[in-house]
Amino acid sequence: MASMKLGSKTDGFHRDGNTWYCTTGLPSDVTIEVGEMTFNLHKFPLLSRSGLLEKLIEELSIEDGSSVSVLKLNDMPAGAKAFELIARFCYGIKIEMTSLNVVSLRCAAEYLRMTEDYGEGNLIVQAEAFLDEVFGSWKDSIKALETCEEVLPYAEEIHIVPRCIDSLAMKACADPNVFNLPVAGQTDAQSQRDVILWNGISSSANKPQPISEDWWFQDVSLLNLPLYKRLILAVESRGMKPETISASLIYYAKRYLPLMSRQSSFDDANNGNPWATVSIPSEADQRVLLEEIVTLLPKKRGVTSPEFLIMLLRTAMVLHASPSCRENLEKKAGAQLDQAVLVDLLIPNMGYSVETLYDIDCAQRMLDHFMSLNQDAALSTPPCIVEEGQFLGGPDTLQPLTMVASLVDGFLAEVAPDVNLKPSKFEALAATIPDYARPLDDGVYHAIDVYLKAHPWLTDTEKEQLCRLMNCQKLSLEACTHAAQNERLPLRVIVQVLFFEQLRLRTSISGWFYVSENLDNSQNPCGSLELPKNDGSHQINSKGRTVGVDDVKERVSELEKECLTMKQDLQKILKTKRSWRIFSKTFGFRRKLQPCNSKESCELKEPEASANGLQNHENGGMPQ
Repeated sequence: MASMKLGSKTDGFHRDGNTWYCTTGLPSDVTIEVGEMTFNLHKFPLLSRSGLLEKLIEELSIEDGSSVSVLKLNDMPAGAKAFELIARFCYGIKIEMTSLNVVSLRCAAEYLRMTEDYGEGNLIVQAEAFLDEVFGSWKDSIKALETCEEVLPYAEEIHIVPRCIDSLAMKACADPNVFNLPVAGQTDAQSQRDVILWNGISSSANKPQPISEDWWFQDVSLLNLPLYKRLILAVESRGMKPETISASLIYYAKRYLPLMSRQSSFDDANNGNPWATVSIPSEADQRVLLEEIVTLLPKKRGVTSPEFLIMLLRTAMVLHASPSCRENLEKKAGAQLDQAVLVDLLIPNMGYSVETLYDIDCAQRMLDHFMSLNQDAALSTPPCIVEEGQFLGGPDTLQPLTMVASLVDGFLAEVAPDVNLKPSKFEALAATIPDYARPLDDGVYHAIDVYLKAHPWLTDTEKEQLCRLMNCQKLSLEACTHAAQNERLPLRVIVQVLFFEQLRLRTSISGWFYVSENLDNSQNPCGSLELPKNDGSHQINSKGRTVGVDDVKERVSELEKECLTMKQDLQKILKTKRSWRIFSKTFGFRRKLQPCNSKESCELKEPEASANGLQNHENGGMPQ
């Protein structure tokens, strides 16, 4: 810590209770009261250094005419502690000026008008010279700025606070490795060991390690909120990266908002909590602090993590922050919803009339804001689904939407068991995601299934309304198999699932035959492929071609079995008369569905020749 020693005389003051005496041997002729402390001093040393004391003493001498004047300095900056040092300075007694008392001494000297008109090398000049030395050091500047809180109006008036903040902002924006700035938590002894030389050459073990960009977070977190806010605005004006500013705000918020640091409390207990001795502010002070932190957050998207933003939002709900503050946080978090995880969205409901366990309305508002920012860009490059889970065209544009769709589906599945969740809110949240944003609808199907299981009292109309949220054509094979056997789904939905699955099987089978025909034409251009025999086996000259045909036949056989199983399941569902009426009314059939003949309807005959199979494929259907 920097220091400056003034005066040369030994101590000539002693204290008795709340009274100070000067032991010079002469009787006191002036009594100065500062707060509860009394100083019995002499006029001449004070008159020769202070313009204010000279004026007050002369006025009292004229009015009272007494030999002992009594002065009251109730407005003295820093109170009796600062006046004691000033009295010693006036008597020429040794005092030490440090970064902890220079601000109060400078303000007190300004108050007492201790200028060069009242003696060369007066206290104002001495304090200003030492302040320049203090501003050259990071740690001394931090300590000096902290002491400004005690005499803030006076320090502002003589521009100590802005000078100190500018000094800190300049150092925070500079490279700490270039200017050899101290690291928070590192002692002077450690700094000295880092520069130990051996025969004039530093060893690699003692070379200073690179300093991270967060080296100044802990020091500035000791400042009160108004001074910290001014420092953040100063470093921002000097061009500091928004990511660094955001990280500092996170550190400061976790230090003074207990709800913010709750998740990391276990790690802090194991590693030594740096905030263990910090006094917890009142709820009103925490609310003010949180609202100020929100206003200081960088506006650039992606700088502040959605995890921290939603943590701030939860804390704002608990502290009953202003509606504008919560709306601001919802928009900031909603803009980065594609970077969030499921746990972030599970915000407990803090309303007075709690209906659901989690705040569905808050999630809806964040999702609406995200869609308002991203849907226009996605619509400008419409996708085309070519396979299950794959997009053709605009993958970079659709990736955020796809990630949010998966997040929302997981959130719906998590909140679906809540019996108080109304179908309208469930539908509104799920319908916000456009159909093209989901490569597969397995997630939304799972959420619907969980909701139907937790709400068995729903009517068939309500169930069908919920099922319209999913696209049966975009269900995977596993989801289709589950849906076909799901008793909670309406019959209409089950029939749709079976219909589209059968259509998919037919398309797959025709695709296999198309591949088989192409392989025949490419590997046997001269017609070396023999016609199939009655037993359905092929005689192929190429060994590799034989393996390929066997694979095709095996896959076709599997698909035929699956098709047969699905048709049998459909027959079981349509056994009753009522079920048949619903089925006929829905699809407009005029004749009964004939039983599945495994030889005629379900089995697919192999083509008599490769040319016939190719012709059937070109006609748009499977071989008959």
